[in-house]
Amino acid sequence: MKIKNIIPYPVWIGSRNQLLVKIETDNGLEGWGESGLSARELGVSGIVEHYKNLLVGMNPLEIGKIWQRLYRSQYFEGGRTITAAISAIDLALHDIKGKALDVPVYELLGGKQRELVPTFATTSEAPGPKMIDQAKELIKSGWQAFRLSLSQDGGDEEFESIYSNKFSTFPTSEDNFSNFRKQEDNNIFEPRESLNKTAKWIIEARKELGTEVVLGVDLHHRFSVAEAASFCNKLPQGTLDFLEEPIRDETPSAYKALRKMTNIPFAIGEEFASKWQFIPYIENDITQFARVDICNVGGITESMKVAGWCESHYIDMMPHNPLGPICTAASIHFGASVPNFAWLETRESAAENAGFTNDEIIKSSHYMENAMYVVSKEPGLGISVNEDYLKNSKFKQWDPPQLERNDGSVTNW
Repeated sequence: MKIKNIIPYPVWIGSRNQLLVKIETDNGLEGWGESGLSARELGVSGIVEHYKNLLVGMNPLEIGKIWQRLYRSQYFEGGRTITAAISAIDLALHDIKGKALDVPVYELLGGKQRELVPTFATTSEAPGPKMIDQAKELIKSGWQAFRLSLSQDGGDEEFESIYSNKFSTFPTSEDNFSNFRKQEDNNIFEPRESLNKTAKWIIEARKELGTEVVLGVDLHHRFSVAEAASFCNKLPQGTLDFLEEPIRDETPSAYKALRKMTNIPFAIGEEFASKWQFIPYIENDITQFARVDICNVGGITESMKVAGWCESHYIDMMPHNPLGPICTAASIHFGASVPNFAWLETRESAAENAGFTNDEIIKSSHYMENAMYVVSKEPGLGISVNEDYLKNSKFKQWDPPQLERNDGSVTNW
């Protein structure tokens, strides 16, 4: 069996683009993968096109060798765009191999270690009474672990998610340019104001929700070391069970400094693009949960290596999963196969509706039951894709919120 073709599909699904990748073989088997570098899908699609010449004619069952060939195929190895492309290809190859052997992907990874993959959900209401009510509904629906909301503006205005019209994308015509400028004026984020309100309502949430549920918050790497430390110091001990991505990851020593300032467990790693990027965070015991992103780090192949490394440091996996059903399916197989596993992120709770899941486009044989994914026994990843829909769909220009502070300076989303 040889690879015959590879096709990238950067298309709009739900509320943003997804980059899906199809690999075709000369015996009729095909596999699907997904890239996770959101808002830069065209760049990753270009890398996939570069790789086509290398992939055609190769044996799709030699997944490890193909991974090494792609990663080493250019003088400048690595980088998020390259590993995002490799990730999608790696997932598609696992899908093909599972189908070729008539086994689910988890059988390629040593077999199942659990029948159910636990998940955590996320509230979408602003920090306040409605957020706590939403958390109570999540508990009723079976969730025992979830993230609470980060204040977007520090005030008491209605919460605006990243999918709302408040946050701007680039204008698509002269007609809506003036409206775009008005939206741009609303893209204000003040870290200290946000942290004050977030801390206040997280403390209240813990009081009302009790001590048995697992509570965390994603700071989305928007803060400095000093700001993140100040936030942690506002919280009584035991308020949070994990703090996700409080600062940017480029300087591990900064994270090491923050680690000394708080006893809240860290959940880090969704931005990492290789096992090498995980090195200082694992070896220096900086993180307590590994937020590996199977669609960015290098696919299932690289994720399994990260998981084994984490196991030696008693770090549980807590995969990043903000994309579509292919990412979810691959993450479920990964979660079923590793011993050191906490929760898989899900966007399928009643608290969120990003529109990424649509059975008419991508149908998954995995399903949610009592806040856990039941692992499918279908061969490959256990998904089917409506390719005709993809062929008739278009890419839409979309960018994340371009945030500024009140003084006009640029800040992180």
